[in-house]
Amino acid sequence: QVQLVESGGGLVQAGGSLRLSCAASGRTASSPAMGWFRQAPGKEREFVAAIKWNGGTPYYSDSVKGRFTISRDSAKNTVYLQMNSLKPEDTAVYYCAASPSQYYLNRAPNYNYWGQGTQVTVSS
Repeated sequence: QVQLVESGGGLVQAGGSLRLSCAASGRTASSPAMGWFRQAPGKEREFVAAIKWNGGTPYYSDSVKGRFTISRDSAKNTVYLQMNSLKPEDTAVYYCAASPSQYYLNRAPNYNYWGQGTQVTVSS
């Protein structure tokens, strides 16, 4: 089992920044990759970003590329999502997830552990 706890959400004005954190515990060795997804009211959950614990190029959705940065601190078993230049359309519940795979990280079914989510609201 892997437990994931997100933090850092909140209310911010358009153009502002937030940093989300995801602390992983348990059998983290079984999850070589981590991702962030988000879900806005009435919409499907969508991929935001992903990263592998052993390094390599992170992955981003086109909608956040250039504005969001995913990073990880292996010593702390923590993954971060730095969100800059936030837009009202970024408003959603953001979920951290752990994947047993290093492939197709933009697909939610490839993740088997999920956090409880943290709300991000961007006002115009």
